Amino acid sequence: MTKRIKIRLAVIAFITLLSVYLFAGMPPSVANMKQRIHLGLDLQGGVQLVLKVKTSDAIRAETDQTIENLKNQLQKANITYRELTRTEDNQFTATGVDTTKNSEFQKLIADNHPEWDVSSKSGDTPNSYSLQLKPAQEAAFRQQSVEQAVGTITNRINQLGVTEPTIQRRGTAANSDEILVQFPGVKDPGHVRSIIQSTALLELKMVEGQGTFPSEQAALQQYGGQVPSDLQVLPSSEHSADGSPTYFLIHKSGGISGRDLKNAYVSREENGRPAISFSLNAAGAQKFGTITEQNIGKLLAIILDGRVQSAPVLKSRITDNGQITGSFSPEEAKDLALKLRSGALPASISIEQETTVGASLGTDSIVAGVTASVVALVAVILFMLIYYKASGINATTAMFLNLIVLLGAMAYLGATMTLPGIAGVILTIGVGIDSNVLIFERIREELRAGKNAASAVTTSFGRVFITLVDTHLAALISAAFLFLFGTGPVKGFAVTLFIGLVSNMFTAVFVSRTLFELVLARKERAEAISI
Repeated sequence: MTKRIKIRLAVIAFITLLSVYLFAGMPPSVANMKQRIHLGLDLQGGVQLVLKVKTSDAIRAETDQTIENLKNQLQKANITYRELTRTEDNQFTATGVDTTKNSEFQKLIADNHPEWDVSSKSGDTPNSYSLQLKPAQEAAFRQQSVEQAVGTITNRINQLGVTEPTIQRRGTAANSDEILVQFPGVKDPGHVRSIIQSTALLELKMVEGQGTFPSEQAALQQYGGQVPSDLQVLPSSEHSADGSPTYFLIHKSGGISGRDLKNAYVSREENGRPAISFSLNAAGAQKFGTITEQNIGKLLAIILDGRVQSAPVLKSRITDNGQITGSFSPEEAKDLALKLRSGALPASISIEQETTVGASLGTDSIVAGVTASVVALVAVILFMLIYYKASGINATTAMFLNLIVLLGAMAYLGATMTLPGIAGVILTIGVGIDSNVLIFERIREELRAGKNAASAVTTSFGRVFITLVDTHLAALISAAFLFLFGTGPVKGFAVTLFIGLVSNMFTAVFVSRTLFELVLARKERAEAISI
């Protein structure tokens, strides 16, 4: 046995042992860093949801935010106006603008809000303008809201500890507003749904007046029954003594939101009940400090998803810390802190489709998949042994090693095995045997041409190598596109196929050739080979 063969055998032994170790022998400390193979939704059961992001909410929020910013900018520029009012999700009007400052008004819009088209508006109120969000910018905001929703949901689910979830935009169209979510092995889908769907928008705003009202009408009596443009009526999470709902009159502007939030965690209020403490970033702390300093003695509303959780009296200036109190259970406080930490959803979400895969169905899928793999494996082995005689042992050895390397690589990468992934394993078996058939048939041709066994093996592997690279590269490109544009099950197939193709190049070329050279090196005369 030559030194070259010994080195090649050592490489094969090392890769084989490493793959077995990664798949079956990895200690817990390492396994936590690189998880072993997980079963997908179709194999262990779970829940699949198709969510629809109501992107109109994000456009409406962007319009309201623009109105609030414009109010402050007009005040600083000393440009008077009568009212700024949202008329559509993507449109608002500015009425009664100072006639002497038309050019200054339009320049302010152009400089600070270039994403809005401005046009003069005819009507009863003179010198009024209509501002319309540009179509391209509106489309960008809608797409951004879906992408942000995917990120927020991912953060929430990761903090829940769900194993190997799939969260991705459904389809490839830029205007797609649907999200595909899969949770393998989830036992409480209702809890997961509530975590996903809650917007968790936190706002800190000043209360108009010094208390609550028994109804919306009572809150608006002092304004003739109409809501002023700078105020809004919001319900309280607390009820009155007789159990009826209560309401607050809240200032729309002059507050801070969850965008200024830095952290949120479960704590205890002064009576020992669960609460949520939060801290603000530098910009939010500065803004909050100014607001609280100017409103000492007034009520500050802590608003979550449009409902006032509490309204404490401001006794002193507050900067970067606060606490949300209410009738929270420990689990509710934990979930709320999680939602706040992961960020508010940019728009509300509805569940368009829910599919539950039972664990028994997953078990049946595993049995069917394994049975198919075993039958395919046995059939291929029998064919290779009968057709190629002793050389079939070479192909079988390379094929088994290919499967070992495939499983080890999937375990190291923390890949998820799906039913299509099992199909990928079966396809890998076929591709591996196909590679050996190309090599063996070439060896037969060289032997028929009169070459001895050693020369036939060397020549055949050299000439077939380029063909194998071409075929594997084409398949690898296909697998890459399947992974990029496919959904969960298709991605499982793509991952398995990609790893299987890479490992097959190693086994079909390196391992198979080493086994031939090992056999020929042990023959006294390397003139014949069983093929």
